[in-house]
Amino acid sequence: MGLFDTPPDRRQIQLSIGIVCLVGVTLPLIWPLRAVPLPALNAFAPTIDAIMFLGEAITATLLYAQASVFRSRALVVLGTGYAVTALLVVAHGLTFPGAFAPEGLLGAGTSTAAWLAYGRRWVFPLVVILYVWLKREEAVAVPGTERPAIRVGVWVLAAVAIAAAITLLTTAGKDILPAYFFNRSDVIYSHAVWYQAALLTGFATAGIMLFRARESVLDMWLLVAVACWVIETLTVMMLSARFTAGWYVFFIVSVFSHLIVMLALIAESNRLYARLALATIGRNRERNARLMSLDAVAAAISHEIGQPLTAIRLQAGMGRSRLEVTPPDVPSAIGAFDAVLEAEHRTSDVIKSIRAMFGQRRGGRTQFNLNDLVRETALVMDRDLTAHKVSLDLSLDETLPPILADPVQIQRVLVNLITNGIESLDSVKNRRRKITVSSRAAEGTAVLLEVSDNGAGIAPDALDQIFEVYFTTKPTGVGLGLSLCRIIIEACGGRLWASRGRVYGATFHLQLPRSDAFAQ
Repeated sequence: MGLFDTPPDRRQIQLSIGIVCLVGVTLPLIWPLRAVPLPALNAFAPTIDAIMFLGEAITATLLYAQASVFRSRALVVLGTGYAVTALLVVAHGLTFPGAFAPEGLLGAGTSTAAWLAYGRRWVFPLVVILYVWLKREEAVAVPGTERPAIRVGVWVLAAVAIAAAITLLTTAGKDILPAYFFNRSDVIYSHAVWYQAALLTGFATAGIMLFRARESVLDMWLLVAVACWVIETLTVMMLSARFTAGWYVFFIVSVFSHLIVMLALIAESNRLYARLALATIGRNRERNARLMSLDAVAAAISHEIGQPLTAIRLQAGMGRSRLEVTPPDVPSAIGAFDAVLEAEHRTSDVIKSIRAMFGQRRGGRTQFNLNDLVRETALVMDRDLTAHKVSLDLSLDETLPPILADPVQIQRVLVNLITNGIESLDSVKNRRRKITVSSRAAEGTAVLLEVSDNGAGIAPDALDQIFEVYFTTKPTGVGLGLSLCRIIIEACGGRLWASRGRVYGATFHLQLPRSDAFAQ
């Protein structure tokens, strides 16, 4: 999870409200300063534009990076909007009258810079509306549907093309656009009010749509940005000329509002990724502890079972040799086979002690939703799935009743089965690698969870042996994982079995009792 799918907390909401209030305070301050003339600073506009370009380019880069990770068209459109505005800021600085030339560069006219600023500001509401619409489409997409990869380079080229078209319209086509300024300083006020009123309608529409669809931290900060842009639009409607005290304050506040949104995005991203890093460290520590526990169990089993297995081998060989002599030494053979039976009983006692060890954990049983545990396990396994280029499809029955078991032990079983599925898919090259986890209510008082893959599958002669101790199909396996999984599931009063896939792979079936089954 990240900045783009995490709901905001109370601290973030309070901070966002404080920023909007801080920017809003400038409205009553600018009114008495709107007509106070000050010297024209030719370097002021390019300096402000450079700061805005840096902030919006960083924001676009952040959004593009996350769009490629989440494969989200909504995010890539939003990033493209910021890229367009960043490029238009450059054009605004070059065409601002008096900054680099009396009328501005690029063949600019008196109103070119103003129309570029106006067009740049229209990009924001349009992009936010498109972002909300695409986000709704992604939210209602069929679960498990794989999104196509995002080609960021193509969207960057689209941003360049859009910015170039707007720049060309306001420079080469300056004569076909209505006048915005009488001269370098004085605004045609009646025109400006109508233009800004239309823009205010666009921001209001975008803000209402975003407010109704808000879900994540990103949505909250976009609302902050929209609120700041509304305040800026109201401020512009007060100004009747450039180079007044109000005009200078407006640009300073505008830079502040844009930078504070950018800094908030970066700060929240860093905070969430720091939490992710800590969670990953904790997960790795827990996994290492589980592996150490498994190694300890394997060592104990090897030590305890090693001697009776050796005795079985020796006594069986001795009994066979006694029967092969002439005449056969039947009493000695019977004694040898009796020793084999005794060693087998010792081996069974070791297995039963392991089962009893898991059975003693019944005090850790709690009632929980199996679907929630599956989703949590999917997040735990996300890094491994991504590293092996395996997609995980979830098909969960939301009406599934709760179960009563040890969630830690059940999650260990799920991790083991998903890991087995990932390893079986390593050899798959010519089809999509996927693991499907589905849940549904079973007959009687049970629920059924199935973990399927389209990997190499299980050989027919191995299907009945895969849950036996020390049986493994892996070159480096110890043959304990599935055996322990069955012990865990049976200790919870459930069942675990496997079947071959219809075409590819295998399916593991976990049948677990519902919580109300224990009350009957």
